[in-house]
Amino acid sequence: MTGSFGELGSLLKQAQQMQRDLDKVREELKSRTVEGTAGGGSVRVWVTGDRSVSRVEIAPELLAKPDKSLLEDLLLAALRDGLGKAQRLSTEAFAKITGGINLPGLF
Repeated sequence: MTGSFGELGSLLKQAQQMQRDLDKVREELKSRTVEGTAGGGSVRVWVTGDRSVSRVEIAPELLAKPDKSLLEDLLLAALRDGLGKAQRLSTEAFAKITGGINLPGLF
């Protein structure tokens, strides 16, 4: 019986270490930023690794002759680009810890 409890204790320690590693990655992702763009860079957004939009920049040319529909489309495209990059950044960072295993609710 002692062997079984020893293995269980070892698994518990490994799980606790993995949790600490995951928490560390989550904190690191908050400080990493990716840039999403659209319209050849006329709309740019910055998104953190935890998928928070931290900044938006719109080129003055787009505001000179405002086209509401175009601006909305470009902003949406830039956000999708930035959020997609942040998702990939997050997935890659967590994969290093999980060995590529997809754990539901992790990201």
